[in-house]
Amino acid sequence: MLGQIGPTGFILLAVIALLLFGPNKLPELGRAVGRTFREFKEGTRDIMSDDDSSNRKEQEKAKPLAAESTPAEKPADKRLPE
Repeated sequence: MLGQIGPTGFILLAVIALLLFGPNKLPELGRAVGRTFREFKEGTRDIMSDDDSSNRKEQEKAKPLAAESTPAEKPADKRLPE
């Protein structure tokens, strides 16, 4: 979609934004958008790290159970082939 907007389109959008919000309000809006993106990014990182740590805990809990439920390994057959 942005590939279809040329330089004149960006200039037109900037002029419209300037007229709507004024020169004093635009930097504040930019900061607010930046903070929002930063908080969203940090939130997604926290969620992903929580998922990773919970998956590790589940795997650690499952490992001892899996070792108990599997039968003991058979000793290697040391006989010579016939």
